[in-house]
Amino acid sequence: MRRNLIIIILVLVCIAGLFFVFLKGKKGSVPKNETGQNQSSGEATAPASLGEKISEKVEAVENLITGENGTKEDDQKNKSRYPVHASITSTFFWVGEKADDANKDISNTPSAWDDFWKKHFGGTDTPKRRNGFLPADFTPLENPFYAALPYNDIDKNGKRKQSAYDIIPWARERTYSDSESICKNRWIKITKNSKVVYAQWEDVGPFKENDSDYVFGSATPASKTNKNAGIDVSPAVRDYLGLEDIDKVDWQFVDEKDVAQGPWKNIVTVSQIDWK
Repeated sequence: MRRNLIIIILVLVCIAGLFFVFLKGKKGSVPKNETGQNQSSGEATAPASLGEKISEKVEAVENLITGENGTKEDDQKNKSRYPVHASITSTFFWVGEKADDANKDISNTPSAWDDFWKKHFGGTDTPKRRNGFLPADFTPLENPFYAALPYNDIDKNGKRKQSAYDIIPWARERTYSDSESICKNRWIKITKNSKVVYAQWEDVGPFKENDSDYVFGSATPASKTNKNAGIDVSPAVRDYLGLEDIDKVDWQFVDEKDVAQGPWKNIVTVSQIDWK
């Protein structure tokens, strides 16, 4: 509907413009020879058709409306750098979740990068008592739109994996200190049908911690648990997309500059590694 309206408006604009050019040409045009060349320059004229002009204008206007100002080549480069992981099984978890049989006895009071995750977040991000996309009892100190992926750039000894620099696409874009994770806080675009949400990478899982072929490549998740679960999402992400406890989503890494406006930008996590 929007595109049809744009086309109608642009057709009228183009018709008016062509009429103006016609009148102007009648007053003083450059004489042409029999082959259709300008006699003053010898160059053949090849005016764009009305359809071509309309098509160009429609695309330009749509890019302004949608914010898609990059070229198709740029889009392909982004997709190549950050492949879309399609139809991945999602599960959900939350800051402060206690270890029990349902989550394989994994406590989410700490995260893989923050032993004080619950404290830094501001409390337990309970999925049952909500105030919109926030927990009902407090305003989080960190982004309630978060996710976990099954890879950690830090080894069990607290040292950076040397392979991380070759595996992670953005690893060499800047220098990281020993107290920083290359992965933590990275933005992820998560899609369910036509609905899109953005979240920050804040923990490692579900169930695996070195599945680089999947996280940064095109392999399927190595985990066999919960229907090959490949991404954990927070209550806010779950509620925004309307997900079931176990569902299917598409996800993709995105650069911070490409994160659209939304409630996920109200509180942005910037904290880094904090261990006892």
